[in-house]
Amino acid sequence: MTEVLPRTESADGGPSEPPLPRKGLTVSTGLAGLSLDAMASVAYGPEAIVLVLAAAGSAGLGMTLPVTLAIVVLLAVLIASYRQVIAAFPNGGGAYAVAKSHLGHRTSLVAAASLIVDYVLNVAVSIAAGVAALTSAIPALLPYTVWICLAILVGITALNLAGIRESARAFMAPTVVFVAGILTVIAVGLVRGEPASTTSAAAAVADTRTIGILLLLKAFSSGCAALTGVEAIANAVPSFERPRVRRAQRAEVALGVLLGIMLIGLATLIGKFAVHPVEGTTVLSQLTEAALGHGIGYYVVQFATVVLLALAANTSYGGLPTLTKILADDNCLPHRFAVATPRQVYRYGVLTLGISAAVLLIASEGNMNALVPLFAIGVFVGFTIAQAGMVKHWLRRGERGWRLWLNAFGAALTCVAAVVTTAMKFTAGAWLIVLVLPLLVFGMERIRSAYRKIDGRRGTGCVPAPPSPTGTVIVVPVSEVSELSREALSAALSLGHDVVAVHVCLPGANTTVFTKAWAAWHPEVPLEIIDAGDCTVGGPVARYVRDNFHGRRKVVLIAEVDPPSGWDRLLPSHRSDELERQLRRLPETVVCHLRVQTS
Repeated sequence: MTEVLPRTESADGGPSEPPLPRKGLTVSTGLAGLSLDAMASVAYGPEAIVLVLAAAGSAGLGMTLPVTLAIVVLLAVLIASYRQVIAAFPNGGGAYAVAKSHLGHRTSLVAAASLIVDYVLNVAVSIAAGVAALTSAIPALLPYTVWICLAILVGITALNLAGIRESARAFMAPTVVFVAGILTVIAVGLVRGEPASTTSAAAAVADTRTIGILLLLKAFSSGCAALTGVEAIANAVPSFERPRVRRAQRAEVALGVLLGIMLIGLATLIGKFAVHPVEGTTVLSQLTEAALGHGIGYYVVQFATVVLLALAANTSYGGLPTLTKILADDNCLPHRFAVATPRQVYRYGVLTLGISAAVLLIASEGNMNALVPLFAIGVFVGFTIAQAGMVKHWLRRGERGWRLWLNAFGAALTCVAAVVTTAMKFTAGAWLIVLVLPLLVFGMERIRSAYRKIDGRRGTGCVPAPPSPTGTVIVVPVSEVSELSREALSAALSLGHDVVAVHVCLPGANTTVFTKAWAAWHPEVPLEIIDAGDCTVGGPVARYVRDNFHGRRKVVLIAEVDPPSGWDRLLPSHRSDELERQLRRLPETVVCHLRVQTS
């Protein structure tokens, strides 16, 4: 699920606006820019259903259409509910913002955690599904699935780190080709009597069992992955042209209609052509081949699927870094997640997303069917929180009409779907999401608590006493009599008159030679010789500073040569890093770095 967040903070605490066209989105460009996740889900949603029902043989596969119809009913409820979210929150905002406004801080963190999980899974699932479509068209590439997945992931991550922005209008062409291709497959497949051609590989049917309610529930929970992304339009209402609410609502309805038609059409073809899971070939590939044959039409649909899934993965790179920036501003994540590069890239969010998706792709060996079971849980947690927040919204406004009951029904339905999905997929990997979500919430709570303590120590919000000078001693570690030592002492004497030079006598060093050189230089600065006792420098200097200047402020000035860029930065001994690690633990101690540039 990719939740596109508006970049300008909304009045209700919503997220900020994504890099979308300044001119504003129309219904068509809004569909192209904000619904890629939902559109692309038809590449793996129906396959997830087939993979479960195939265990019951042909009778089980015959239930593909009824299960899909149940999912489309849920889709209709979600679309109707999110139309109300658009009307109630015209400034945009996702489940995190709605929960923060109406359900409290901790619930908002649950929503944020579910979004983080879904952003990562969206990248992994989209890339894995795209590569599956590619290897279905070119089977020779199948042994290199993981490497192809990682190559695409590295490419997308590198482009986003470079600050290359996408445009909703740039998404129009691949979206139109993909949707037109899928609708063509459905139309031709419905009128065709016999398959144009069939996949010759053996069907991968695990076993045969009777059709029971548990099997149908498991298939339903698997197919619910096709509902990812239906909320994205509601979260980017400010990105639309005026009248924004009306355009966003129309785009939401258009998304629901298109997605519903594609899901029902593909499910009908699955039953008509008796499609079974085949190792190394996706269900969509089999349907396309059965409807269009193995000619140019087949390859157009397959490669359009690959491109659209790659673009769907890329949309997470616009959403997660912005979400982590908002969480960092709220003190729920380290503040470095809120630091942007000159190209307005939140580097730490991009890297975190790329690394997390890489771990999932490697662990699953690039198999989308191993990742899809993890997908729907976080999606429905977010759906439920958003709908429950809307119920609270209407109650606060005194609304007791159909809007309240629509969102209440949506919240109940998505909550049931979340419970069913978790129960049915628990042993298939859903336990990982059940474990990760509370861990993320716990981690964000701890970070928030740590920042609260830091703010208390800083005295934020109160008027401090007037500043006053204190006795200060300036300590300068020196390793030799050199030009670097002269620069260090000159800088120290510029800061104050009470300057002490310290020299750590490391094992095997000749102290006599150093003291003679110091005496000959005669820099008019007292020198203290410290016995290292081991091979470190930081510990002895920190102990000397701690034990000899009680009640005074200490300034430790560390001079170092700043090497040129590139591999030259690996050359220094980095004793300064060791010094700083030890000294920054001391109270009333300031560590200054003097970097001397090389010519």
